[in-house]
Amino acid sequence: MQRLVLFDLDNTLIDRNGAIQDWAVQFAARHSLADHAATQLVELVQERAFPVTFETIRAQYRLQPSPKTLWRQYCSDIAAAVRCPERILAGLDALRATGWRVGVATNGATDIQNAKLHATGLIDRIDGVCVSESVGARKPAPAVFEAAAVACGSLISQGGWMVGDNPETDIDGGRRAGLRTIWIPNGRAWPNRLAAPDHCVPDAETAIALLLASDWEARPTASRRS
Repeated sequence: MQRLVLFDLDNTLIDRNGAIQDWAVQFAARHSLADHAATQLVELVQERAFPVTFETIRAQYRLQPSPKTLWRQYCSDIAAAVRCPERILAGLDALRATGWRVGVATNGATDIQNAKLHATGLIDRIDGVCVSESVGARKPAPAVFEAAAVACGSLISQGGWMVGDNPETDIDGGRRAGLRTIWIPNGRAWPNRLAAPDHCVPDAETAIALLLASDWEARPTASRRS
């Protein structure tokens, strides 16, 4: 049976939080905003960032550039700021070399998520990607995982793995889509109201090593589809 693993993008394969912090400081300086503006900007884009977000930012700070211009600059700045460690890129190559199909299932706007994938070199290390905006749904909706599997030339019904940092959107969503799961806590505690992940590891590099060392079949048991 062919193996499939889907990865979340932000704060799983790349450090989105760090990139946002850097962007906010640069943005505030570029537009001569007050010192506390950087903290406010992080709060505005932390959960999600779309073109409409920059309508709010433009109005709040009375900026001259159009929301479209601000959004395009944001996409460019974030793409330039994010990095994927070489050891993770090498790990993805190793997965594919050993018969795994590797995909990305990510929430967000298509243009900025694709910009990150290209800027980090991840686009050359995966078989397929689904960005939530492209399917009109967001994780934990099964449609995102299903589309990511199809983009990899597979079907979600054949099973596989989901690796991510968000308990609800990545791990519980992946489980409900029929995937086994590997959780990266990033300093957070697991919410007891959710079924536990199959594995908990400190980072994507360790998750990749776990998969490479495993002889597990990808298909989940029937009980994990509940």
